Amino acid sequence: MDSDNWDEARDQLLEGQQKIITRVRTAWQGFIDFAARDNVLEVAVGLMLGAAFTLVVTSLISDVILPPLSLLPFMGKNLEEKFLVLKHGAHSSHYETLKQAADDGAVTMAWGLFLNNLFHFFGLGLALYLLAQLYGMVSKGSIIKHTVRCAYCRKEISVKAKRCYLCTSWLDGREDYPRTALGT
Repeated sequence: MDSDNWDEARDQLLEGQQKIITRVRTAWQGFIDFAARDNVLEVAVGLMLGAAFTLVVTSLISDVILPPLSLLPFMGKNLEEKFLVLKHGAHSSHYETLKQAADDGAVTMAWGLFLNNLFHFFGLGLALYLLAQLYGMVSKGSIIKHTVRCAYCRKEISVKAKRCYLCTSWLDGREDYPRTALGT
């Protein structure tokens, strides 16, 4: 191969390398522009606070509320250990724990775990609702947006609205009143 071919190949490689570097820099800058936006950072902080809040509420329900419930006479054991055997396993017909049943290959319906998760869901929902109410009292602005349906287009709009922002109808029914040319 002569030196002209080598120079041409080297120039093509350098040109390709430059294109790759430009594309990587453009992609990186686009990512930085996206990640550094205010709303993305707010969502990230909100998700982290939400995860921490969920841990606190889960601990409240699992460690404070549910243990006294397991002391009730009809419970007998922790709610997580309540289950129904649908099909017995290969070696036994009686299981004390859900783990024993699973290890034996039994088919079970873990209704206690379901109720436990249901308590967690409602507990978290109630805690978030109360937190939103507290925020509304402190900041004089509500997180919870109360809405009604527009009588004309049936879309959800703010309860404080005087006109529908979608169909522009008046919510006090002005369109229903007969009008004259003089506006009366």
